[in-house]
Amino acid sequence: MHDLRKIGLIVLSQVSLPLEYYGVMIAAGYRIDLLVADSIIVQLKAVEKKLPIHEAQLLSYLKLSNKALGLLINFNVVHLKDGIKKMVNGL
Repeated sequence: MHDLRKIGLIVLSQVSLPLEYYGVMIAAGYRIDLLVADSIIVQLKAVEKKLPIHEAQLLSYLKLSNKALGLLINFNVVHLKDGIKKMVNGL
C-alpha cells in the first residue's frame, strides 16, 4: 500500500462494502482489503493453496461494488508472480 501511494495512487485499506439483505442494509457486510484508485479491488491472502472460495469472494466483491477489475494476491508462494490472479467482472 505504501509503495502504491508513493507513486501517486489513492489506496484505501479495509473498505467497508455494504450489503442489502431482504431490504435491510448491513453497513459492513464485507471488507475489501485494498481499493486502488477507486477501481481495482485487491484481496490479500497468505494461504498454502488458493481455493475456489477465494476467487468466489473476489468475484462477489467485484459484483457488489460494481467494479470491473480485481487482483487476488497470495503471498505464500516462492515467486510472487505465481501468487497473482487477475479477475474481471462482466467482461
